[in-house]
Amino acid sequence: MKEVPNILWLEEIRKEDIISVGGKGASLGEMASIGLPVPKAFVVTAQAFRRFLVETSLEKKIFASFERLDVEDNEALEKAAEQAKALVIKAKMPAAIRDEIKKAYKRMDNGNLIVAVRSSATAEDLPDASFAGQQETYLNIKGDANLLLSVQQCWASLYGARALYYRARQGFDDSTVNIAVVVQQLVHSEKAGVMFTSHPISGEPLTIIEGSWGLGEAVVSGSVSPDKYVFDQRTEKVVDTLISNKKVEIIANGDHGTKLADVPKDRQDKQVLSDAEIEKLAMYGKIAENHYGVPQDVEWGIVSGTTYILQSRPITTIGSKKGAKGMSGNTSGANILIKGQGAAPGIASGKVVIIRDVKDTGSVKEGDILVTRMTNPDMVPAMRKVAAIVTDEGGMTCHAAIVSRELGTPAVVGTKTATAVLKNGQVVTVDGELGLIYEGAVAPPAAVSAPGPAQQAVVAHAPIITATSVKVNVSIPEAAARAAATGADGVGLLRIEHLILGLNKTPGWFIQNHKEEEFVKELHDGIKIVLDAFPGKPVWVRTLDAPTDEFRNMKGGENEPHEHNPMLGWRGIRRDLESPDQFRLQVESFKRLWSEGYENLGIMFPMVSHPDQFIKAREMMRGWGVDVENVTLGIMIEIPSSAIMIEDFIQAGIKFASFGTNDLIQYTLAIDRNNENVATMYNPQHPAVLHLIHNAIQVCRSYDVECSICGQAGSDPKMAKWLVEHGITSLSANIDAIAKIREAVAKTEKRIILEAARSKDAE
Repeated sequence: MKEVPNILWLEEIRKEDIISVGGKGASLGEMASIGLPVPKAFVVTAQAFRRFLVETSLEKKIFASFERLDVEDNEALEKAAEQAKALVIKAKMPAAIRDEIKKAYKRMDNGNLIVAVRSSATAEDLPDASFAGQQETYLNIKGDANLLLSVQQCWASLYGARALYYRARQGFDDSTVNIAVVVQQLVHSEKAGVMFTSHPISGEPLTIIEGSWGLGEAVVSGSVSPDKYVFDQRTEKVVDTLISNKKVEIIANGDHGTKLADVPKDRQDKQVLSDAEIEKLAMYGKIAENHYGVPQDVEWGIVSGTTYILQSRPITTIGSKKGAKGMSGNTSGANILIKGQGAAPGIASGKVVIIRDVKDTGSVKEGDILVTRMTNPDMVPAMRKVAAIVTDEGGMTCHAAIVSRELGTPAVVGTKTATAVLKNGQVVTVDGELGLIYEGAVAPPAAVSAPGPAQQAVVAHAPIITATSVKVNVSIPEAAARAAATGADGVGLLRIEHLILGLNKTPGWFIQNHKEEEFVKELHDGIKIVLDAFPGKPVWVRTLDAPTDEFRNMKGGENEPHEHNPMLGWRGIRRDLESPDQFRLQVESFKRLWSEGYENLGIMFPMVSHPDQFIKAREMMRGWGVDVENVTLGIMIEIPSSAIMIEDFIQAGIKFASFGTNDLIQYTLAIDRNNENVATMYNPQHPAVLHLIHNAIQVCRSYDVECSICGQAGSDPKMAKWLVEHGITSLSANIDAIAKIREAVAKTEKRIILEAARSKDAE
């Protein structure tokens, strides 16, 4: 076999060379070979890295230090990682490798070219394995000394704590994993960003492009909220444009590195891309997708009018393509009235009914388009009737979005002006995929009857078996049959506050008016419908969790306290513990169901911040006759303190825990998820959030306590993949997401097993 050299030039590289140049290098070579505008580059091969380890006598020393490493011991992991990285950086690079890198660099532009130095692990950017983001990239590098140091730093990053942990969890042997380094001309992008060649969730032929000023790192890292453009490959037209306020950009910092700089005010709200630039990017994206045979996630940059393709990898988040329906061709001449965020897929036409107060919901008729500032649980009865929902505020995790997806009702949120622009009785069409509201009846009015067999067949899952349980979230009994038709492994979240909204009375009203039995029966009957739809499967019911502002609009809510921020106020278990009669009525309905033989019923306490609250709630239940030792009681992890203290909760006796990520994210990041002004900052994959989730999962695993997720993040295939990789026991997703989540879970599990088997065979 021909020996692989230390340096390979881009024009020499093809996808078959991934073992030598890594995923990033192979992709760049492949794109250059089909004529895409890729900046010139060379790759320091994985074989050069291995020669470096051998010739510096680091190979045995580094791997020996990992032999007894417990990656679950954070302190030991960090110490081992730092020691290994220091060894790599301090070692003297062999003269032959050093000279070849310098020679290649000089060939690029006589040694004066400013470059990007990017790690390229030999197993990253594969459909079944992703090491992307675990190794380092260094931008704005100039000169031999800086280049050689950056290459060595990339090599060292292979032994970072996060990379070591990932490989250990996935069964990879550290001694078998290599790293290549791409040295590429740095494009001093005036504008840059990311492109999905097809819709990243539905797979529809809609190219999604995000762009901002400066280098693309600003978009990739989330430092800025980028512009968003949607190009329809079918009509070859730009069908959606969202211009964001772009306050910062990442630019070169002198001769070395980058810096975050303020964008001048005259450019902050300026559109980044012209239609011609969008069309050109979409064309390049289509070329890449056709070549690879699968949709691609592409990084791009533009400088002085020239477009460059900087990186491409397969999109791994596409689920069932049946899940979302875009607008049909007859909308090409339709007038767009408002743009917002597509929150629940589908298309429907009808008459606008503007709801400014819950008391107005009586005016809602079957087939209307409900328009409001933001929905609340007390609007659910009206939401069941309508053909579509439009809100001024909110994001993908707001109440309107969650319930709309569960009901299968198209929804557009965060429009900011819908209640001001639209008029009562006006006929409009809502596209919940593109986030658009059109003037007039562009599509036939949607049927709003209960889902029949045909509709249920759409969401029925393929017979995929997974070790990780895939459960479903349910808010209303009417959705139980549709939820069960997905083949879900149970219900990971049943919200009971929605079960009493049809009565439009607070629990306090029933108590004060001596109608407690009516409340208990309503709750009992609603939960029973869901239990009957999932025989023998776990159904986790969350105790009442309604903020005071939602109670205030109901009978009995006249004396509700006025709180500055109800989301942080008197709600969840903290209210139940201080309102024992309200809690007792809920427990009575649970007792009756357990006595009827529904042993699969589990109770989940929300907004728990300390084990003392769980203990007190359990003892109150014991006092009301519940055999607490033999029923399933757990908690929601939605406050950072509950994630941090999860071991104390386990020792207090919880039998399961479930991440309520909608609240966990907003409480960790101080982001109001219902506030459209900060909705773009709401990041389910923020490192702090992932850190809390990861640590809690590991503790639950060590105690063999089921750990799940029931927040919106559990409906994201990318997040589901991450959760399975990190050892979660079960996931609970929205009804419309079950098929794609089950597929993502199955693929991830198969890859983990395959990689472990390969690693064992290599021993």
